[in-house]
Amino acid sequence: MAYLLMFVTLLHLITLAMLFIATMEKSWWVWDGMENSDLWYNCRFDNLTETWLCSSSKETEWLQAVQVLMVLSVVFSSVSFLVFLGQLFTMSKGGLFYFTGLCQVFAGLMAFSAALIYTLHKKEILQGSRDLTSGHFGYCFILAWVCVPLLLCSGVIYIHLRKKE
Repeated sequence: MAYLLMFVTLLHLITLAMLFIATMEKSWWVWDGMENSDLWYNCRFDNLTETWLCSSSKETEWLQAVQVLMVLSVVFSSVSFLVFLGQLFTMSKGGLFYFTGLCQVFAGLMAFSAALIYTLHKKEILQGSRDLTSGHFGYCFILAWVCVPLLLCSGVIYIHLRKKE
């Protein structure tokens, strides 16, 4: 039981960190390594000053939906972890971690929705940016997709997990 508890806790923390990185880092769409776009900024590398120059992304309804869903996913996963810690110390023997699991499943569904919207509506989200055919999805986008099954699996594990002495 102790190993399962450590595994679930470690899985939750790793997934939460990956989800936070996917939400905040600057690599959802990349053009030739010198320009990239994320949920918040469009950045390009300036060779003269050797720094990244960033400007706010053009606000579209689709981009705002992805932003909100990713932030909600981080919030649900964080709340889930805090509730898990609270339940771990206060719940009676034999109790199930239903609320923790449901929060984790909701976090997974939010991340899934955000990544799916970005996948299907990247042309509208990145409008006014460079030609999309010369770019590709960045590692933050991939991290968001990797988080989806991890969040859903940990949510299901939490739902089936019983507290033992």
